[in-house]
Amino acid sequence: MLVALVLREALTVLLTRRTDHLHDHPSQISFPGGRAEPTDADAVATALREAQEEIGLASASVEVLGSLPTYTTGTGFIVTPVVGLVRPGFDLHADPFEVAEVFEVPLAWLMDPAHHQRHAFESGGATREFFSIPWPGVDAEGRPRRYFIWGATAAMLRNLYRFLSA
Repeated sequence: MLVALVLREALTVLLTRRTDHLHDHPSQISFPGGRAEPTDADAVATALREAQEEIGLASASVEVLGSLPTYTTGTGFIVTPVVGLVRPGFDLHADPFEVAEVFEVPLAWLMDPAHHQRHAFESGGATREFFSIPWPGVDAEGRPRRYFIWGATAAMLRNLYRFLSA
């Protein structure tokens, strides 16, 4: 996954909303990224390739800063969040099959713990917990829209928060 920090007047994080018809995680907010291919040299190569495929972000536009610790999802996927800086002026071309929307959220909003919400629910006799970071944004047409960032994406953002606040 690519945690793309866009160098605007105030840093933003580039996120996607997955299309409704996908089998895995339809309509969810996520970072650009996906599964490693045998030809990928490492997690950085995977993140850059997937960002190019999903949203058309050229790897030359990304200055890789490093990686956050791996994150294991509740379904057993092991994700390496690769953090990179992206300078404005990039062109995006979202893959319409996978990506319904690409948008940016101010990093300051995401890093404010007042916006981090913890949820708990019962499933199969066990209590499960997850984070969310709801964001009252604006869609591509300029209409107000509430983006519900949750699950693995919110957890990785929470890990970024802990890393930056240390």
